[in-house]
Amino acid sequence: MAGAQSGTDRHFMFDGCDTVALAKKYGTPLYVMSETLIRERLREIRDTFLERHPWTFAVFASKAFQTLEMCRMVASEGLGLDVVSGGELYAAARAGFPCDRIFFHGNNKTIEELRLAVEYGVGRVVVDNLYELEALNAIALERGMRAKILFRVTPGVDSHTHRFISTGQLDSKFGIPLDPRVRGRYIGAALAMKGVELTGFHFHVGSQLLENDSHLKAIEVVTRLMRDVKADYGFETKDLNLGGGFGVRYTDADEPKPLAYFTDAMMAEVRRRCGEYGLPMPRAIIEPGRWIVGEAGITLYTIGSIKEIPGVRTYVGVDGGLPDNPRPALYGARYDAIVANRCDGPRSRVVTVAGKCCETGDILIRDIALCEPESGDILAVFTTGAYNHSMASNYNRIPRPAVVMVREGRDRLSVRRETWDDLIAREI
Repeated sequence: MAGAQSGTDRHFMFDGCDTVALAKKYGTPLYVMSETLIRERLREIRDTFLERHPWTFAVFASKAFQTLEMCRMVASEGLGLDVVSGGELYAAARAGFPCDRIFFHGNNKTIEELRLAVEYGVGRVVVDNLYELEALNAIALERGMRAKILFRVTPGVDSHTHRFISTGQLDSKFGIPLDPRVRGRYIGAALAMKGVELTGFHFHVGSQLLENDSHLKAIEVVTRLMRDVKADYGFETKDLNLGGGFGVRYTDADEPKPLAYFTDAMMAEVRRRCGEYGLPMPRAIIEPGRWIVGEAGITLYTIGSIKEIPGVRTYVGVDGGLPDNPRPALYGARYDAIVANRCDGPRSRVVTVAGKCCETGDILIRDIALCEPESGDILAVFTTGAYNHSMASNYNRIPRPAVVMVREGRDRLSVRRETWDDLIAREI
């Protein structure tokens, strides 16, 4: 686990903080995020992409982990923000994030959300369909403005990931198919509108990718699109958003690559294709999310019940599960974990970590070797920084956990734990 180390008292340390002490201070379940690791990743983007390759930009895909503090952290490092809903946009604005550095995604933005995007002056609206294009044009004209847009396109490549997080294939709810009969309707319409300004294209091939071949194939497809629309309409692409999806380590089975493995190859391919087709280099944009925050987060649980079924399985129950981490149930996601209060003990017992929800599928980790677990132990689950807090629910009327930010031995509360009263606050 990056950034983690054992302490002399056998407690698991994370960014210099004793995780057992954190569990005692804030309660469990508890999301713990390392500011050190987040900022290291944000600065790696700057060092190996923004400064290495001219005319580039990077935005954090905030759906992976959006809090007011995270928005402020991203802003302080000079990056932009990718939002996918009115709620994410509103939160970013409340955090003081510069709206001209926001990219607004989504496959079915509401009229209210589009009005908010125009009102806030977001940097780019990534348009997904004709309905949205026409609505955005009308809203912008009403306000005497011109909204800058990208078209999201589906390049039709196989990203070799779980089908629920594969987004670049032809049959997808996202984006515009690149059939000439379809794309012509979009591009022709946009170029004729007075309320929108088309600046380029966006693609996203999938998530948790450990190889760069899907990105390179997509660039081949989309640069041909850039060539064709220049020939057909005289339109020169100013922005090319290459998406994100760069993978992280969840277990030892994953072999993630450094960011430069993706971005150096992607930029070389964009330059090569633009040179071949006689196109000017567009501004290249990336949208990492999970890659920035995934390994920067852990979740702490308290072990309760231990149920042995002789010859079958031992279930270790924890005080969280499906509501704070739905990914195992949704995607079959795998995690590694450790008994935090005896982190140097031998991993001699194979168990299955079960959540507390009234669902057979509420299994956090199946068949993991742990130090002999005991009721009252603290379990630390690794690489939960992405899509855990942001996907958390109140299923079974379970309050959502607090978020604690840690840095070099200091901790601070970032999001308070929900209370019982919070659960019914909206009810009449």
